[in-house]
Amino acid sequence: MSTKFTHKNIPMVDSQSLKLLQSTVKLNDVITKTISSHLLEKGYTSITPSLLSFLSILECGVNYGSEIARKLDVSRQMVAKTVKALCALGYLEQKSGIGKQKEIHFTEKGERLISDARQMLSDIDSLILNHLNIMQPQYIIQDLTVIAEAIDQHTP
Repeated sequence: MSTKFTHKNIPMVDSQSLKLLQSTVKLNDVITKTISSHLLEKGYTSITPSLLSFLSILECGVNYGSEIARKLDVSRQMVAKTVKALCALGYLEQKSGIGKQKEIHFTEKGERLISDARQMLSDIDSLILNHLNIMQPQYIIQDLTVIAEAIDQHTP
């Protein structure tokens, strides 16, 4: 492992973990931007990569703001603001739930959007399998999961 120096002679160690992180972030960004761009072309209004990422963590059934906030590690206020925007666009709706909690559901338009996004992801699967000679992407997925779990278990 080599060490490089900054302009102020502070040592900087090369890191494969940093390269892995940068590559996975770039892959996420490219896929999300590509899908949101195609969805806009298909007539889904105002779909940004960040809104698409938000929608991607929702279940097809009932969702609750507190659960979404925990999954995303953001405030409930941020979730409420995003849900309100997605309701205004017609992708989500809120219904009365148990107590003060509101249930968050996909609308039919929202389900179509997610279905179309999933189809695009399937097309990307075909690209990976047929054109890039990555024959077994499930092994890459398994390896990334193992790496994440190992880091999580060994983080102080």
